Amino acid sequence: MKRRRGARLVPILGWIRSYDRSWLRGDLIAGVTVAALIVPKNLGYAGIAGIPLQNGLYAAAAGAILYAIFGTSRQISMGPSSGLAAVAASAVLVSGITGQQDVASFVAGITLASGILFLILFVFRMGWIAQFLSRAVVTGFLFGAAIDVIISELPKITGTTADGTNSFQELWSWFGSLGEAHPATLLVGVASLVVVFGLRWVAPRIPGALVLVVGGLVASWLLQLGSRGVALVGDVPRGLPSLRLPDLALMWENAGTVVIAAVALVMIGFSQTAGDARTFAAKHRYQVDIDQESVAQGMANIGSGLFQGMPVSTSLSASSLNDRSGARTGAASLTSGVTVLLTLLVLAPLFSALPKPVLAALIIEAVAMGMINIPEMRRLIRVQPFDFWVAIAAIVGTLAFGVLAGVVIGIGLSLLWLIAVATHPYIATLARKAGTEVFRDAGEHPGDERIPGIVVIRMDGGLFFATSDALEDRIREIIHSTPDLTAVVLDCGGINFIDSQGAAKLDDLVTLAVDSGVTLRLARLKTAVKAVLARDGVLERIGVDHIHGNVSTAVRAQQKSPPPPSVDDHPTDTATESQ
Repeated sequence: MKRRRGARLVPILGWIRSYDRSWLRGDLIAGVTVAALIVPKNLGYAGIAGIPLQNGLYAAAAGAILYAIFGTSRQISMGPSSGLAAVAASAVLVSGITGQQDVASFVAGITLASGILFLILFVFRMGWIAQFLSRAVVTGFLFGAAIDVIISELPKITGTTADGTNSFQELWSWFGSLGEAHPATLLVGVASLVVVFGLRWVAPRIPGALVLVVGGLVASWLLQLGSRGVALVGDVPRGLPSLRLPDLALMWENAGTVVIAAVALVMIGFSQTAGDARTFAAKHRYQVDIDQESVAQGMANIGSGLFQGMPVSTSLSASSLNDRSGARTGAASLTSGVTVLLTLLVLAPLFSALPKPVLAALIIEAVAMGMINIPEMRRLIRVQPFDFWVAIAAIVGTLAFGVLAGVVIGIGLSLLWLIAVATHPYIATLARKAGTEVFRDAGEHPGDERIPGIVVIRMDGGLFFATSDALEDRIREIIHSTPDLTAVVLDCGGINFIDSQGAAKLDDLVTLAVDSGVTLRLARLKTAVKAVLARDGVLERIGVDHIHGNVSTAVRAQQKSPPPPSVDDHPTDTATESQ
């Protein structure tokens, strides 16, 4: 029993005992292949966050190794991503922290905070909170964050400077500086963009980021780019990361920003990881534990934070490469992590000669191809224009107020949308299909039969504090606008939940109906809803002879019944149901 519980919390204890040696070759190849992809990309992600380049590799190693230990997906590749790096960079900007060591400590701190928040969500089973960030908002936020990052990298391509309080001002400032562009830097930057984007279109299977980094290092050495005025990355020390707690005083001074950034990282990271894990599990026909995925992502971020890294999450491109390369278990992720550590031990100093315009091109390609989702924007405007405009609002908010503010705006938009939908339930008027006893939406079938003196409506969704007023308004409108009305039949088949306020509202509607000389009948009432109404005494007021198994039965009962009594004469005894 203890062994089973341990394998659940630490899944590697389960799969390593049943590991088939025939899987080893595929896992090793996949791990090394993914490492070749993520090493150069993580240099770029570190550049986005404004931390030393080696710290991006620290995060990549910690994320890959710890996810292999605690994760349940066999193909997921865990590490830094462009979106999370943009959030971290925005948190640094909002806090006003300068100095690379302080920035590195602060980024590690918000990474640690996000990891702890993941574990809190696991303990209280609150993973559902990530659903408050709608897909349209995430699409818009990532789109805007990508544009923000690209604008901030353009000066490195031209060898100029730009300033401004938002992306629009920074872009305008950059345009004004183009007359001072450094020729050699501009040439290297443009050539790098051509190489990395050209390879993606001409030979997409070739790792363009790796080719660009290797080519940039070779060019820097052969052409002595540093002596020609091209800025270089600078010292990248060899060695493994050391365990270090972030500066707690710095965290406390910027506690508000830390909390907002951590929430943003969790909401973005969890939605990405959960979706990717389910995708690969469905493809290879195995189960993933979404609650355990919260633990895995929490431990990966805690490890990354303690080892001076940056936020980590799943990378769909790296995970897909892992899958295509033959990954069968978490051993592939372990291999990736170990390969990154070996890179830090052996190759790290080589990156010191990497030209900054090459790194900028690497960053621009990463965010443009990983965060700007034009097909999804086209789908939104085709399927639901409202979602498209929500995405546009998230883009504009991110560009105008910053990436971190863009996340807050996105969450706010999601909540406003949720409130708007919840408080405006769809209430359809039903009519009878000719020659049958089927009642269906009259708006979709305008030729169906209306029953004289009887209006049938159906409410879709729960009847609770946010929706009860909408139902009352609809019934009042029916009573006041329908001549010779004798009854309103409420089809409750779509009402799967009712709270105390919803029950009280139905009681008020009984009084309204009687005062108006109209009978209120309920059809297809669900057992759970009926139990709440019974406990509140509402069923007794309605009368069980006014509760029906289906709409057709309710209509027939009304057609056979005498006019409704006044409010003083309304029966309180409960007759048996007349079907």
